[in-house]
Amino acid sequence: MSCDHCIQGVRHEGQPEGKIEKIGGVESYIAIPSVEYPKDKVVLFLHDAFGLPLVNNKLLCDDFARNGFRTIMPDLFNGDAVPEDAMERGNFDRMAWMSRHGPETWQPLVDAVVSALKAEGVTWIGTTGYCFGALPAWYLALRRDSTVTVVAHPSLLRIPEDLEKYRDEAKAPLLINSCETDPMFAQEAQAKADEILGGGKFAPGYERTYWEGCTHGFAVRGDMSDPKVKAGKEGAFQATVKFFKKYQSL
Repeated sequence: MSCDHCIQGVRHEGQPEGKIEKIGGVESYIAIPSVEYPKDKVVLFLHDAFGLPLVNNKLLCDDFARNGFRTIMPDLFNGDAVPEDAMERGNFDRMAWMSRHGPETWQPLVDAVVSALKAEGVTWIGTTGYCFGALPAWYLALRRDSTVTVVAHPSLLRIPEDLEKYRDEAKAPLLINSCETDPMFAQEAQAKADEILGGGKFAPGYERTYWEGCTHGFAVRGDMSDPKVKAGKEGAFQATVKFFKKYQSL
């Protein structure tokens, strides 16, 4: 959230098909597959700074549901997401907003949702964290509450410390969807991730995609009129589904 790209992007068009319900007392968007699906598996969609209100996030949840995964997006901000018009007006005080959303605010919400899911019999949780959502994805993997981790254009990770901590403590296979222009996870950080986790150094499994011509936020708020960004957004989504299915039997 310390970069301009974190609050820039394009709203996508479409009618969300899911519903809003509370899980563990936390307001959440829920997308259910229209076909038979495994009731003990859930994709936990950990959103960017625009949170639950942004239609782009809901449409992505619907897309995961179309691929056979019940998908749940909890409100990590308790109703205080970055307003959508911040994409255009350019004067949003992101640092003041960040000061209200440290780990002490979102960790209890994530814990409550995971506890509720486990209580109903969920044994497999695949996380997909975008921008801000990478931190809670990391958190759940380090607590071994999640089975598979995917992050796209992650924000707020400490490099190399958080990569080393993941290697040493996590057991969930990791996919990172990265891009060409990303102040929050620059190409130097991407290379460091490969160095620390790649080449078999992280036994559970590590992969990274790289999308040329894309900037931070592309996997959620990318401009679909740009062919490279469209390819990156769709490619990152397909890579995520493929990764979840690869490790669905864990």
